[in-house]
Amino acid sequence: MNALSRRWLLTVATGLATGLPPLAGLAAAAGPAIGTPRRGGVLRISVDQAASVINPLLTRVNPEYLVTELLYSGLTRLTPEMVAEPDLAASWSANEALTEWRFVLRKGLTFHDGSPCTARDVAATFAAILDPRTASPGRTNVGPIDTIEALDDTTALFRLKAPFADLPVALAYTNARIIPAAIATGDLTRLSREAIGTGPFKLVSYEPDQRIVVARNPAYYDPARPHLDRIEVMVYPDPTAQASALLAGDTDLMANTTPSEFPRLTGAKGVVSLRIPSGQFLNVNMGCDQMPFSDVRVRQALALTVDRTAMVGFVAQGYGTPGNDTPLSPAYHFYKDMPLKKPDIATAKKLLAEAGYPAGLDLTMIASSTPSTRTQLAVAIREMAKPAGLRITVQTMPHATYLAQVWKKGSFYVGFYNMQATADAIFSLLYTSDAAWNETRWDNKDFDKLIDTARVTTDEAGRRVLYEQAQTMMHQQVPSVIPVFFDLLAAQRSWVQGYTLHPRGSVFRLDEVWLGADAPKRG
Repeated sequence: MNALSRRWLLTVATGLATGLPPLAGLAAAAGPAIGTPRRGGVLRISVDQAASVINPLLTRVNPEYLVTELLYSGLTRLTPEMVAEPDLAASWSANEALTEWRFVLRKGLTFHDGSPCTARDVAATFAAILDPRTASPGRTNVGPIDTIEALDDTTALFRLKAPFADLPVALAYTNARIIPAAIATGDLTRLSREAIGTGPFKLVSYEPDQRIVVARNPAYYDPARPHLDRIEVMVYPDPTAQASALLAGDTDLMANTTPSEFPRLTGAKGVVSLRIPSGQFLNVNMGCDQMPFSDVRVRQALALTVDRTAMVGFVAQGYGTPGNDTPLSPAYHFYKDMPLKKPDIATAKKLLAEAGYPAGLDLTMIASSTPSTRTQLAVAIREMAKPAGLRITVQTMPHATYLAQVWKKGSFYVGFYNMQATADAIFSLLYTSDAAWNETRWDNKDFDKLIDTARVTTDEAGRRVLYEQAQTMMHQQVPSVIPVFFDLLAAQRSWVQGYTLHPRGSVFRLDEVWLGADAPKRG
């Protein structure tokens, strides 16, 4: 904080509110549900970027998760308490060794095209997810699955490579939606423009950059849900316009809002603001397979320039907690509380000199324009790193360009991730050497062994020791700088009932939402 000049602070404040939010601004995770759910009506929910991918095996960002959750179902799904509950599976059981799991499907399940959904579709779907050629992010996040067998129409047997107690939770992963076997074993590209799922809604129209419309699935397995007739997903890339649409009543629910817009929504007439602590974070990814970041001292030096407490104010605008260069926040079960790294410019300079950069380094950090906090974080780090001799140029680009040209390819850029259901899930998604999204290309066999061992350890205390060792290793070796965790922020009109902000960030459960009698009538 001392390294930041008042002039810079005022400059950054143009895009960031520097004051922390008052306690009075603290919102609940859900608006009050009033009365018995009512059937009917049209919900308009706004998102901040296009849902460019609707193949559920390949989705990558929150709007895509939202849309595919409406159209498809998994075997299980996550409650707001991060517990697995039945979805397509009515029940499940495991052998004593936790190496074989049987999932029994609900009877009478059908896809949107009227064809039956059976255990054979489940087996084919997971075979496709696990096939490296599919390139599904779910491949390393659905557990150590060896084979899946359809014992009959309603029973799927999962044989695992090792014991795994978290399988029901892992199968609720965002990419583990069940698709027809004919597509899973045939032409997956069909799902790029059409949707054939078992979800609570059916696809009506798909304009990924503007509006996606879905309508109630009359053959959904639960006749009581969904309550709504239709949902319209509206794309608002500009956060101010998105908030204004909600305030005007043009939309009913904001899937997320930025810290800069949240105060405007909190307390507004007819609006309920929503807030919940989460493990959602921004990280600065460094290509550990190439210079200069292949030298751990350079990564450590950057980490020691960051004022993490200040970041909560500058970037999260007070709606968050400091990060300590591991992806586990206090919201995770196996979180390890370690002393928070503090700015140490002298040590940062020393590390850079030892790495062969006594005069410092010139670097270019790339930040997508969505969410806007990516750029805000990049600018803050640029200023914090200057006194150590790290001269950083921040390059901002449209999110679509970032996904195509930088994500998983670049060597120095700002990432953005939701909380995962378990510690294993976040480590296996981003930081093991075989992770589907190992953006840093960090290849640490000792770290891999810790995660692999924890995955098959059934003893709670033993798992905690392993995950704490993994966090210590990341804290020290810094494959990416993780300076801040965000509270999740959203807002809804008061007539929206039954919606709960989910700490996972990519789970929405809109089949449980209904509209009050005062909601606007839409055709």
